[in-house]
Amino acid sequence: MKVNWQGVYPAVTTQFNDDESINFDTTKAMINSLVEEGVHGIIVLGTVGENCSLRAEEKRQILEAAKEVVAGRVPVLSGVAETTTALAVEFVKDAQAIGIDGFMVLPGMVYRSTEREAIHHYQQVARATALPIMIYNNPITYGVDVSIEGMGILAQEENIVSVKEATEDTRRISELFSAFGDRFVVFGGVDDIALESLMLGATGWISGLTNVFPRESVAIYKLAQQGRYEEARELWRWFLPLLRLDTIPTLVQCIKYAEQLAGRGSEKTRSPRLALTEDEKRYVSRLYDEALNNRIDLSKYNLD
Repeated sequence: MKVNWQGVYPAVTTQFNDDESINFDTTKAMINSLVEEGVHGIIVLGTVGENCSLRAEEKRQILEAAKEVVAGRVPVLSGVAETTTALAVEFVKDAQAIGIDGFMVLPGMVYRSTEREAIHHYQQVARATALPIMIYNNPITYGVDVSIEGMGILAQEENIVSVKEATEDTRRISELFSAFGDRFVVFGGVDDIALESLMLGATGWISGLTNVFPRESVAIYKLAQQGRYEEARELWRWFLPLLRLDTIPTLVQCIKYAEQLAGRGSEKTRSPRLALTEDEKRYVSRLYDEALNNRIDLSKYNLD
C-alpha cells in the first residue's frame, strides 16, 4: 500500500522465546494490538527490533509475519541495517518481493562511515528498489551525520522521500524545511523531543515507547497536529519520564521490560544484549508504575 508518511509509527520489538528463538505468535499479537489501538504505521527491524541480532532468513520471516498480521490496514516499513551495501541492496530487493511498503535505511553497520560513504550507501540502496525510502539520520548512535549539504545530494534520488531526524538537535528540522521546503517528509526520531519536533513541522513520530502506551502516543500526535499545544503538553509531561528511556544505551531492554510490565510482550532479548539488572528493572518499574497511577483519561480530549 502507499505510505502516507504521517502519524505515529512504532518501531516494534521482535519477541523471543527463552532459548532466544523468535516467538512469531507474540510478535504478531503485539503488532496487531498496536494497529488496533490506532497507530498509523508499523516499522519492523529497527534498532528496537534487534535487526542486527537476526540472521538473514529470520529477517525475511519477520517481514512476512508483519505483512500477514497487518493485512493492509496500515503501511509496513522495514529497517535496513546491513554490514555492507551489497547486503543492503539484496535485502531491499527481497523485502520488496515480500510486499513491504517502504524502508527506513541506516548507514552500513559495524564500519563507521564517513558522510561521503553513507551517501553512497543510501544512493545504492535507493537505486535497488522502486519503494519509498526514509533516511535514518542518527549521528549519536551511528557516528555519521548526513548534513544539509548531504541531503541535497540525496534529494536527487526520487524515491528518497523522508528523513527520520535523530540528531537530538531540533534546529535541524527547521534547517531541513528552510533548505528543501516540502521535498522531504520529516519524522521525529527521538522520543523525548517528539513533541518539539511535531511543533516544528515534523509530520510523523517514530517511537519506541509507543509499544507501551500507543493510545497516548497517538493522542499527543493528534493534539499537536490540531494545534492544541496546551493539552498536548499536559499529556507530554505525563509521558516524558518513560520517553527518556529511549535515549540510553539499554533502550531496547528498557522498552521490552516496560512492554512486559504492561502485559504486551516479553523482556527477553537476544545476546549480546542481556536482561536489565535488578536495580535497572526497579527504575523502569518505578517509571511505569508512576505513569500508570497518574494516567490521564484520554476521553477528556475529545479526539474521536
